[in-house]
This record gives sequence, C-alpha cells and structure tokens, in this order.
Amino acid sequence: MKKLVLIIVFLAILIPLVWILFYKYEGAGPKVEVTLPSLYLKKSYEMSLKVDDKGTGLRKVMVSIMQNDNEKVLLEKEYPPSSVISFFSDKRVNEDSFVIPVESRKYGMDEGEALIRVMVTDYSWKGWDSGNIFYEENKVVIDTKPPKIKVLTRNHNIERGGSGLVIYRLFEENAKSGVMVGDNFFPGHSGLFENKDVYAAFFALDHYQGPGTQIFVTARDLAGNEAKRGFHHYIRDKNFKTDILNISDRFLEFKMPDFDLDEIEGFVGSQNPLLKKFLYINDKLREKNITRVLDFPKDTVGEILWEGRFGRLAGAATRSSWADRRIYKYKGKEIDRAIHLGIDLASTANAKIKAANGGRVIMAENEGIFGNTVIIDHGFGLASLYSHLNEITVNKGDELSKGDVIGSTGLTGLAGGDHLHFSMIVHNTFVNPVEWWDTAWIKNNITSKIESVKLMVK
Repeated sequence: MKKLVLIIVFLAILIPLVWILFYKYEGAGPKVEVTLPSLYLKKSYEMSLKVDDKGTGLRKVMVSIMQNDNEKVLLEKEYPPSSVISFFSDKRVNEDSFVIPVESRKYGMDEGEALIRVMVTDYSWKGWDSGNIFYEENKVVIDTKPPKIKVLTRNHNIERGGSGLVIYRLFEENAKSGVMVGDNFFPGHSGLFENKDVYAAFFALDHYQGPGTQIFVTARDLAGNEAKRGFHHYIRDKNFKTDILNISDRFLEFKMPDFDLDEIEGFVGSQNPLLKKFLYINDKLREKNITRVLDFPKDTVGEILWEGRFGRLAGAATRSSWADRRIYKYKGKEIDRAIHLGIDLASTANAKIKAANGGRVIMAENEGIFGNTVIIDHGFGLASLYSHLNEITVNKGDELSKGDVIGSTGLTGLAGGDHLHFSMIVHNTFVNPVEWWDTAWIKNNITSKIESVKLMVK
C-alpha cells in the first residue's frame, strides 16, 4: 500500500514537472509578419508588424532603423511573463500588432541605404532562458529629395483645343514624369534624343480649357517625392461654331436598326422608341465609345514615326468643323446637345482613305457611334483617327507610311451620309486637326523645338 502511495505521489510530481519542462522548453519561435509599403522611405511611411507566439507567449518586441553607427529604436515593448504552473495564465500575451511610423528625416540620417531590424523573443527556457528569437533585417532606401527638372524649350504658344510640345531634362532615373494640364496628365517619353535623361511630352488643351488653365512639368520618383516645374506659355482663346442638326423620322428609321443594343427592351413600348433609342446612343453610348477610343493612344512608342504635315482626304469638302457645338432638334424642338470632336470630310462615296502620316495601327475595328474605325499611333502619344469607314483594309499592328490606303469612306456608326470623320488625339485628348495640317504650325511649335534641343544636349 505504501509503495502504491509513493508511486502515486511520484507520478503526481513527475507528470506536472515533465509537462512544465516540455512546455517551457518549447522550440517553436514567434511568428512575425513584417509589411513594408515600399523599399523607399517616403515622407509619410508606416510599416505594419504582426507578432504571434502560441506557446510560452511574447516576451519582447523591438524594431529599429540603422544606418552606419546611427540606430534609432522605433518600437520597444516588453510583456509580462506567464505563470510556470498554469498554461492558461491571464498574464501571457500570445499576439500583438502594430503600425509603426518611420520618419527618417527626424533621425539625422542621410540619403541612401538603411536597415530596419525586427527582433521578437518569447518566454521559452531555451538558450538559458533567453527564449526563441526571431530576427530579420529589411533593407530600405532613404530618399527625401524630389527629382530635379530643367525645361529645355522656351516658347509654348497653345490654343484652346490645341497641341503643344515641351522638352525637359530629368535628373533622376525611373521617375514618372510628364505635363499636367489642369487635372489631366500627359506622360513624357525618353528616346527622342541620345541623352536618355531628356524627355519630350506632347500635351493638349481640351476644347473647354482656355486661358488660366494651369500647365506645368511634374515628376514623381519611386520614393514618392514629387517636383513641379512651370514653364513660359501663352494660351490663346478660341470660339467654336454652333451647328443645328435636324433629326428626321427617315434618319431614325435608317440608322437605328444598325445598333443592336441589350437595352432595346427599354425603348420598345415608349411613345417614340426610335427617338428614345437615338437619345440613348447619342448620350450614353457616345460617352462609352469615346472613353474606349481615347484609351488606345496609350499604346504608343517613344519614337516619332511621322514626318512633315499630316495629310487630308484628297478633294474633300469640310462638312463639319472641329469642336462644333451641335444642337439636335426633332420636329423643331431641341432634344439633345453634343460636341463634335473631329472634322467631317466628304468627297465621293467609298473614297479611298490614306494614312495621314507614318505610324502603326493600334485599332482597326467597329466602335459604336464611330462605326468602322482605324487609329494610327505616330509615337509619343500622338494618334490620328478615321471613322465611319465602309471598309477597313489594315490590321492592328501594321506599320504604315504616309499615303498608304487604310480603307474607304462610308456611313457606318451614327453617320447620316458617306464621309470621313477625322480626328487627332494627344494621349487621351481630342485636338484640332487643322494645326497638324499646317506646315508652318508644325515647324514653329514642334520640329524647331526638337532641332534646337538637339544642338543644346550634344
């Protein structure tokens, strides 16, 4: 009996002791998740840290940033020890999370590389009670200086709805740069000059942007530092014509069947379903088609693919000017308004359409109100658009020379008669094509600037 009691007492002591030793000497270290938003320390930089230890619990978390011999502690937190007896101690902390601001400017650190160190320990008895240790170093770059910009071109005269070119030097690699016109960004491209630090940006004023519109070069580096540089420019105002288009029942009966819309059920049963469908097409579908068309010129190359003035449809009369303020009337009553962002040119039916200048085809398909459409990239975000084609004779990716036939005029889309709708686009903005048909304008505003800078940067 005494022997049994001794065994029971022995086991009562041994089992908890073994359990405590097993628990306290656990070898699973803390789990740590470090999230750095960027390799570069920006002005408002916050790193995230999640720590977790399911065993003996967290002992200490320490985060610091170090550059050479300069070390700054960003976070240091110690946790109360867990009870030796109870695995379920209320004092033990198994997990925690932090958002840690890193303000390198305040730490007296220089531009360049630094290390963010993270160390987390637990309450394991391993390592003579030093615990399991998690340690990690993360390389970061301190960059608080904005890029330096030098504008190389001088005179920048631009008209409401017109185009412009600015050339500038950027003194930092891998920075995103371009021209801001109001709230619209026109990207700059390297490649026009042997010096890869020299960038060129075609920019434009929309038809609603006139004198007083802010225009400046901007650059943003990988660290998020941003620089702005203004340049001398003069904006000429311009007035646009008002054009009245009378919508007849004959036109509606002729054109509306061309548009197979999912929303057709919404037009059936109305008092005038064809008119209601036209209003939808002229408003909602127009907006959708314009958005898609203006997305194509982003597919551009950093190379000028054109030379000289742009060609115009031979022997064609102008039927509608650029940026005409169109008022649509039905039976004498105004029903809608729109802006005509191209020039309508009409000659004979199915007239051959030639590429206005050298480039590469980036779109050749049907697009809603535009009908069969071709868009040619001429480099640096400059593109020409040809719409309402009866036939397209080129494919996306084709490289063209000035005068190559791309199709024939027609009346696809929302066209009421056989003609070519011709537009010029700078990045994502329709511009006045008349400028690009003018040899003197191109020389004064584009090519002379390029030649001047070539001499400057040699």
